[in-house]
Amino acid sequence: MHVISLIARPGRLDPALVSSLQSAWGGGDANWLSPDEAAEFPVEALPTNLVQVRADIAEMDADLNGLPMTGRRKQILIADMDSTMVEQECIDELAAEAGVGERVAGITARAMNGEIEFEAAIDERVELLKGLPVEVIDKVLDDRITLAPGGKTLVSTMKAHGSHTALVSGGFTQFTARIAERLGFDENRANTLLDAGGKLTGKVARPILGRMAKVEALMDFAARHGLTPADAIAVGDGANDLEMLDRAGLGVALHAKPSVAAAAPVCIDHGDLTSLLFLQGYARTEFAH
Repeated sequence: MHVISLIARPGRLDPALVSSLQSAWGGGDANWLSPDEAAEFPVEALPTNLVQVRADIAEMDADLNGLPMTGRRKQILIADMDSTMVEQECIDELAAEAGVGERVAGITARAMNGEIEFEAAIDERVELLKGLPVEVIDKVLDDRITLAPGGKTLVSTMKAHGSHTALVSGGFTQFTARIAERLGFDENRANTLLDAGGKLTGKVARPILGRMAKVEALMDFAARHGLTPADAIAVGDGANDLEMLDRAGLGVALHAKPSVAAAAPVCIDHGDLTSLLFLQGYARTEFAH
């Protein structure tokens, strides 16, 4: 058995759409996890036209996904940071302060869409930050970085139900430490910007945490808690997240780059981070704040 999940922005999920898909796919009774926002119904097998219907209803601001019925509630949350748990790419905002914002943003976009190798892209971007005072990082965190909607609720709810949480980023520990603390993550892992004399050197500590390092973080985190990757829900938006999303029990591409969305197991294009709770079968009444 599987579950068909429909999630929209609050107040935007049309009950008629849910009823129509139930009828078309021979689904069971609908369970509304949040009125006019999130609903699901069981089906014996995933419909063959699910991907096409997902595209067809995109203009209704609704996310459609099919999930196995068993093992839905995960015991691990492992999340990307940039453009996932925060709304910006931290390195792009740092580069803007250094006066090289457009050059760095262009490299970032190509790397996140899988057009260039992540490791080479990070070296190229960080080199452009050489000489930037270290205290600018705090300025960027305070003035330019905003938390993505629903993130704190996602982390709080999963922790309230006994899950372990990790922020794993191809960005930098100077950012992940602060963001992890703000959101309540149990731990964080990222690259480290090197500095000397109070200024960035333009170098990153080795080894670089890239796409396979995210998988290794997932495996390590699961093993340390006596769990397996199947017990994890992972979320990210870039090409360097794909292996992590594929290896986790539930991998979610959130507002992802087109090439990433096309390859990811589950996609959320319209909802916020609380959608990851609905995907696991949590009702809004179970959310922690």
